[in-house]
Amino acid sequence: MEVDHNGLEVLDRSECLRLLSRSSLGRIGFTSGALPTVLPVNFHLEASASWYGIRRGSRLDDALRNAVVAFEADDLEPEAHTGWSVAVTGLATAVRDLAELDDARHEPADRWTPSPGDSLVAISTELLTGRRVTGGSGPTRR
Repeated sequence: MEVDHNGLEVLDRSECLRLLSRSSLGRIGFTSGALPTVLPVNFHLEASASWYGIRRGSRLDDALRNAVVAFEADDLEPEAHTGWSVAVTGLATAVRDLAELDDARHEPADRWTPSPGDSLVAISTELLTGRRVTGGSGPTRR
């Protein structure tokens, strides 16, 4: 097991993808009006990309313009001081393939927003990193 300089377990690609496949809510970071923006999004992981739905005219619409974006999902257990975080950096592109759009719209996923949106964006998962907190005595206070 590889451990980083902060004492966190470094996750390999297959574990990162496995964890993302079990999640449906993440955060996307992108530039809007020359300012960094981070917003929550529903998503679904496919073999080579994570998908999320957006509404036209929303702030996320800015991410459709073939921008490099950051995406993160996590699951934390505060009482046990355990959890994981997976980050993806990739190109956001509009999904135009009709079969992919149809598959994604029928994918059973938890929804944390009122609707999945009227368009779909894919983020490549080529740059993927993950860390796991394996517990301990709790947070250190200074």
